Amino acid sequence: MHLDHCCLNVRDMDRSIEFYRKHFDMDLLSRKEIPENDAEIAFVGYGEGGMKLELTDWKEWEEDDLEFGNNFDHIAVAVPDVTEWYEQLTDDGVESAMEPTELSTGSHIAFVKDVDGNWVELVQE
Repeated sequence: MHLDHCCLNVRDMDRSIEFYRKHFDMDLLSRKEIPENDAEIAFVGYGEGGMKLELTDWKEWEEDDLEFGNNFDHIAVAVPDVTEWYEQLTDDGVESAMEPTELSTGSHIAFVKDVDGNWVELVQE
């Protein structure tokens, strides 16, 4: 198990990718549409296997929806088995935010909430 990524909501995917590439020398690791969420995501970072930054462009959001302080989305923890970890956590009283699901990209994920209501994604290692 390891910390996998943090996610920021962005207004303009191209502009955000360029910012992290230019100013922090991050590589574009992947970029894809998530049609079931009406979103586009990109991962930037310093190579596979390390902590990544996920950038998410929610297509239905209006320009004013992103203001200082509301653009952080979630942290993600890579686990060996998403369903098993999700069940262990919810059985222990941790609040569910989204049951285990497989996205069209093949990613197997689930979400729970921490004690302050922050979303924590469980992502298959």
